[in-house]
Amino acid sequence: MTSHIGKLPVTVPAGVEVKIDGNTVNVKGPKGSDSYTLPEKISVELNENILQVNAADDQRQTRAFHGLSRALIASKIKGVHEGYEKRLLIVGTGYRVAAKGKGLEFSLGYSHTISVNPPEGITFEVVNPNELLVKGIDKQAVGQVAANIRKLRAPEPYKGKGIKYADEHIMRKAGKAGK
Repeated sequence: MTSHIGKLPVTVPAGVEVKIDGNTVNVKGPKGSDSYTLPEKISVELNENILQVNAADDQRQTRAFHGLSRALIASKIKGVHEGYEKRLLIVGTGYRVAAKGKGLEFSLGYSHTISVNPPEGITFEVVNPNELLVKGIDKQAVGQVAANIRKLRAPEPYKGKGIKYADEHIMRKAGKAGK
């Protein structure tokens, strides 16, 4: 029994350079460069533009790392080639976002504005005062920054006010019954 995900080959697109240095896989593309250190008992081989991740044995832990390593390497290759982005929508009267230098400034119904500065490798793009894009080459970092921004004012279930992902559906609740 091998990992179903781990045994899938990873196709390296044109314009992306992959170097295997011992147990480190370095990827370099038009958006930047990234690297991944393989766990023990996991190896990688590159034939032309196809990357194959191999496991040394069939133990449970090795199988788990086999699939994980393949998925992480594939996401790093996609990140340096295309990049990742999360679209956030700001819903609510008076709620808005504005670009301030490299960072953002949110008005979310509090008595003060909230400033957010991007970590290394992350960029913000304000599409309009109610829409924001978080971009970067690291899938995990983009998701984490987007989650931290959403946490500033999570959507509430009655009117749906707050910061939500563009593809997120907010389950609505009925309010108090009228007379």
